[in-house]
Amino acid sequence: MRLGDRRRLRRDPLEYIEHLRRRSAATVFPLPWGGWCVGDAELTQELLRDPEFHADKSGFFGDLLPTRASQIEVGHAVRNFLRSRLPRYRFTVAEAVAELPPVDQWPLAGNRLVYRCLAESLLHPDTPALARRLMNRAVHEGVVFRAPRLWQRARAELLRARLISALTKQVTQRRKHPVDQPLDVLDAALTACPDEVADRTVAELHLTLVRAIVVPVSTSLAWSVLLACLHHTADSPWPWPVDHIVREALRHRPMPWMLGRTVSRPTTVAGTSFRPGDLVSVSPYLLHHDEHHWTDPEVFRPERWENPNERGPYIPFGAGPFTCPGASVAHRMIAEALTTLSHDAHLTVTGADTRALMVEGIVPRPFTLHRMSRPRTNHDTARR
Repeated sequence: MRLGDRRRLRRDPLEYIEHLRRRSAATVFPLPWGGWCVGDAELTQELLRDPEFHADKSGFFGDLLPTRASQIEVGHAVRNFLRSRLPRYRFTVAEAVAELPPVDQWPLAGNRLVYRCLAESLLHPDTPALARRLMNRAVHEGVVFRAPRLWQRARAELLRARLISALTKQVTQRRKHPVDQPLDVLDAALTACPDEVADRTVAELHLTLVRAIVVPVSTSLAWSVLLACLHHTADSPWPWPVDHIVREALRHRPMPWMLGRTVSRPTTVAGTSFRPGDLVSVSPYLLHHDEHHWTDPEVFRPERWENPNERGPYIPFGAGPFTCPGASVAHRMIAEALTTLSHDAHLTVTGADTRALMVEGIVPRPFTLHRMSRPRTNHDTARR
């Protein structure tokens, strides 16, 4: 990849992918870092419905699970467990938000908030203290959220190895003493994993699931906060339902900006031939910003969700057989946290920049969130 391309990608990855699409005469264009991207909205939707594009296993799990059926089983088991924990999550969010300082640095503060509210679901409190301490460190020291600097990533790998070792011991112990109902995500994964999957592999799977749960929820929460504050600066409650803010943030800044599949057999897409091993991607960001399907796609407009005529194809959590099984649960978690953050409070941001950073997905650049409690009115007091 050329130095100029690297700089443009680092400066604004979303503007850069738009630039690549605009300058390409073909509907499928090469990516400077390798692979290909489908730039046409109609072809993207067609490909997402194509059984061949969804053949074989999901790349999300890598080689951790032996079959597509086992991937589905694990995904559904974890989704069902997290759904059962939503009341506890809601209660913990209220506690955590009440303890937030009036001024804090985001998205770091949002990362910590979401993890705190999910920690007991990821590893239940009776898990040995060493494993829980290492998981806490993994969240804060670059294992769960990718560290920005090379030396930090090297140190994070050492921590990751210690965490996997501790989790492997937990898997071995829990397999000897299975529970009737899962107490955390590790239990849920174990109930669905084939017996032949090695203990260490289950530990690797658990850490993969932790990242897949915590990172998208916290990142999408940060985008929702940032974009809503930037587009409503008056000292009054947001004029949009929280659900619409979340949906629009997921459209405007979908964390998985590229969804890739490795071609398993020779195939042709829009006249471009691919060999086995080639990577072909579709972009939720490009699809969500297609002017032929969305009204004013470059504008953050939560009110568009009141009018179906202003909306187009929407795939913030993927589409087809590989849609994230926990999509609805993740959406509810984001909405619950945003509802609590904005309840009886005036939120403003400073130091904001809507250009994304690319860190295994698109994340907000650092900004400062100011949260000031609103005084209750006489009407509010009377209603109480």
